[in-house]
Amino acid sequence: MTVQIRPAALDDLSLICRLRQQRALWLAARGSDQWSTEASGLSLDYFAHVVDRAVTAGETWIAEMNGEPAGTITINDQADNELWTEAELADALIVHYLIVDLRYAGEGIGRRLLAHAAALARTRGRHWVRLDAWTGNADLHAYYRRAGFRLVRVAVPDRPSPSCALFERHVNGWLRDEGLVGSRPETFPISAQAHYPIGLPVLG
Repeated sequence: MTVQIRPAALDDLSLICRLRQQRALWLAARGSDQWSTEASGLSLDYFAHVVDRAVTAGETWIAEMNGEPAGTITINDQADNELWTEAELADALIVHYLIVDLRYAGEGIGRRLLAHAAALARTRGRHWVRLDAWTGNADLHAYYRRAGFRLVRVAVPDRPSPSCALFERHVNGWLRDEGLVGSRPETFPISAQAHYPIGLPVLG
């Protein structure tokens, strides 16, 4: 079984918003305030506005399994103020809005999307994939640790934004995972110029 990763189109915006709503309800049912407006999370309207801009800029991707949308990710070199230093941003791509459809939970979709971020980072000469996670979501932190990320720090914990747990992973970590040690960046299997969709094996 393979995961296909393709650039998102504007027609995918409603899908991405649906995935966000689905996951927010799932989190709320488990006692998490992640993405809730009461906890300073983005409203759905503002989320749609931000993702619309990212899709137009070619920064958002859709994962499909057996032709069905299964997840999404936005990847760029931007982050909220006061999270990462200028030097950290200059040598990384930043992951935003990694969301997997609950129907495909446990199928490795999230890890494949993170591997896609690493491949894009390598093609652009960056050495790190970085992200901020909801500060109080310990389960999410554990997920990223299992995916090979390390917690760098909790940035300005007294700031209004509740997503200040900063994680990073060096792009070479994915080469080890895929048995591609020694591969040069230009030969890594995903690139921004590749033809789409891209087929990737599911690994856990």
